[in-house]
Amino acid sequence: MALIYRNFRISLGNAGPILLLYFLSITEIDTEFSKTFDILSFNLQLIVIYYWALKNPDILGNSHIFFAGIINDLIMALPMGTSAMSYLIVAFVASYIRNVTVNNSLMTDWFTFLIAIFFSNLTYLILISNFSDYGLSYINLFYNSFFTFLFYPLFWLIFNIYKALIMVKIND
Repeated sequence: MALIYRNFRISLGNAGPILLLYFLSITEIDTEFSKTFDILSFNLQLIVIYYWALKNPDILGNSHIFFAGIINDLIMALPMGTSAMSYLIVAFVASYIRNVTVNNSLMTDWFTFLIAIFFSNLTYLILISNFSDYGLSYINLFYNSFFTFLFYPLFWLIFNIYKALIMVKIND
């Protein structure tokens, strides 16, 4: 019975990032900040995807990332697959960085996150420009990218603490 309870706690702890990603895809958290402050908008989904695809890819799989992107497209009324492709680009950059680098630190993760944001936004911009009539503001996309990049170290620290708590629970 204790083993079943322990495995349930581990599974519930590992499901945290998945649940957070789906919650962020269903709600419009980043747009609520932009209603209060004119330029403060950041994409927390990209931070979650990049961190967990880089640090522990077993927790957050590509199928969850794709499905969260489809849900986000439905909620935000974007062309189908736009967010999913952007999210998968971030996951693929994180996967590449994880396989290439030996020592991960905050600075290397933060610098490579800038590359992931660039390619993700480039994909998003190309898909929106070519396949829809959706009005896109370049300055809002820049502010969103800037604040997403700026807030990465804060969420990196929060996710590292969460990851340490999960690992303590697994080793108990």
